[in-house]
Amino acid sequence: MALRTFADGSLFGTRFGTDGPRVLALHGWGRTHTDFEPVLSGLNALSIDLPGFGASPAPIDSGGASMYARLVEPVLDECDLPVVLVGHSFGGRVAVHLNERRPAAIAGLVLTGVPLLHKAHNHGKIAYQYRVAKFLNRLKLVNDNFVENLKNKYGSADYKAAEGVMRDILVTCVNESYAEQLKKITCPVDLIWGDGDTAVPPEIAARAEALIHNVRLTILGNVDHFVPTMAPLALKETIQLQLAALDD
Repeated sequence: MALRTFADGSLFGTRFGTDGPRVLALHGWGRTHTDFEPVLSGLNALSIDLPGFGASPAPIDSGGASMYARLVEPVLDECDLPVVLVGHSFGGRVAVHLNERRPAAIAGLVLTGVPLLHKAHNHGKIAYQYRVAKFLNRLKLVNDNFVENLKNKYGSADYKAAEGVMRDILVTCVNESYAEQLKKITCPVDLIWGDGDTAVPPEIAARAEALIHNVRLTILGNVDHFVPTMAPLALKETIQLQLAALDD
């Protein structure tokens, strides 16, 4: 699929179908719009590269998911509103904030593998060591390099791969939780999760389900965190159900 520009040339992505886009898909951290190609084929949809990924340039300043929602918001005005907003992992964080900014523009949310809430357990010994190191750093008992080396040793693959402003953005986002936003959502929400998702376990989806007014939770067997590429047909069917309800 050919790349094109959106949001006055600030974002890149792909358009599917021949009519006005009724679906907008947002990919996960470290991924690109191509994750959704098998999902969106045959639909009137857009899939964009979020800032800092694929062909889209990184943001100038650091921030969280709300900043990304602000950067993506102009794309909504290129769609046939209201749209079904699809978010995988980090893209789902952005989708929740985008819905908060423009609720009238969002017909429904389809969220998969999204860290909507913090994990119920702590991170054990490594997390404890890091907290101690940060405390000692504030007291000037260890230097910044010591803390940075600890991050690089025990940080996630995403953290190790990120640099500059993108690393700052990642750190901001992983500390965010969206409980209050979830309680305020009024549109239909589908949570579709892989039962083998270890990055964002299904227990997070179950806890999020309890906070959302109009929600349906689907757990897919033998699927991990990457639902868009591992179970594209299941995700597509969920999107089509929302589109059908919108047409009724």
